Amino acid sequence: MLSITLIDGKKIEVEKGSKVIDVAGKLSTSLKKKALGAKLNGKVVELNQPINEDCKLEILTFDDEDGKKILRHTASHVLAQAIKRLYPEVKLAIGPAIDSGFYYDVDADFSFTPELLVKLENEMNKIVKENIKLERFELPREKAIEFMKDRKEPYKVQLIKDLPEDAVISFYKQGDFVDLCAGPHLPSTGKIKAIKLLSIAGAYWRGNEKNKMLQRIYGTAFEKKSDLENYLKMMEEAKKRDHRKLGKELDLFSMHEEGPGFPFFHPKGMIIRNELQNFWRKMHRKADYDEVMTPILLNEELWHQSGHWDHYKENMYFTKI
Repeated sequence: MLSITLIDGKKIEVEKGSKVIDVAGKLSTSLKKKALGAKLNGKVVELNQPINEDCKLEILTFDDEDGKKILRHTASHVLAQAIKRLYPEVKLAIGPAIDSGFYYDVDADFSFTPELLVKLENEMNKIVKENIKLERFELPREKAIEFMKDRKEPYKVQLIKDLPEDAVISFYKQGDFVDLCAGPHLPSTGKIKAIKLLSIAGAYWRGNEKNKMLQRIYGTAFEKKSDLENYLKMMEEAKKRDHRKLGKELDLFSMHEEGPGFPFFHPKGMIIRNELQNFWRKMHRKADYDEVMTPILLNEELWHQSGHWDHYKENMYFTKI
C-alpha cells in the first residue's frame, strides 16, 4: 500500500498503481465529479495518472487556476478538432490555455469571419457532446517528425525539431484527431460544459515578424454554463466602460494618425489626468515613497527579461537609436 499525503495534511492509503481519479473518488463522490486534474508532488498531472510511490497529492477543480488551465487547454484541442473536421486543409500551429481562456493559431488560405466562428463553435459543442476520450501516447523523435509530416502539419514538425534531443515527445489522440502536446488534459471532451469563441486576431509564427502571419482564434471555456453567461455579461459591461469609448464620448482625448497609440488629451482630459497624478503623488508621499523617472524608450533586452517580448511583441513599438 502507498501513503498519500493530502493538501490538508491528512494521509490515506491506496494500492500501488491507483489512478488520481480513484483517489478523488475515495475522498468523496462529489470531488470525483468535480476533479479536473491533480498536483502530484507539485507537478500538474491528469486524472488518469497512476500513482506508484508515496506522494503529496492535491486534487484540482475549476476553482484552482491549474484546474482551469487543464479544462481550457483541452478546449483548445476541441477547437483544433473542429477546425480539422470542417476545414481539413488548415494547418495547425499552437493552442495553449491563457488566463481568460485559450487560443489556437492556424494557417489558412481564407479568413475566419465571425460567421465561421459560429460554425466552428457549433462543431465544438458536437465534439463535447460526443464525450471523446483523450489518450496520450509517445513517439521517438524521427517517428514523431514523420508522423506529423504524413498528416501535413509543417508547424508541428518544426516544433518537434526545436525540442531538446532528450525531450519526451507526446501526442494526444481524440477520436480521429491527434495533436502534438505535453498535456495534461481532461480524460474526455464531455467534462467541458460551456465553450464560447470570442474573437480573431493576427499573430506572427513564433512571435517573429519575419515569419508568416497566422490567424489566432480566441475562446474561453467553463465548467458551468451559468459561469460562462456571467463572464460574457461582465465582458459586455467592461466594453461600456472601455476608456477608448468613454474618452471619445466625454471629450477627454482623441487619437490621430500622427501618433498611433498615443492619446491627444483635451482640456477635460487634462483636468482628470492632473487630478489623478496629484492624488497619486499625495498617497505616495504619505507612504514615504520617493518619486523617480525612467526613460520612455528602453533597450529590447529588458522586455525579454520581463516577459513582455514573448507575449506582446506584435503590439509593441520599436525603433532604432
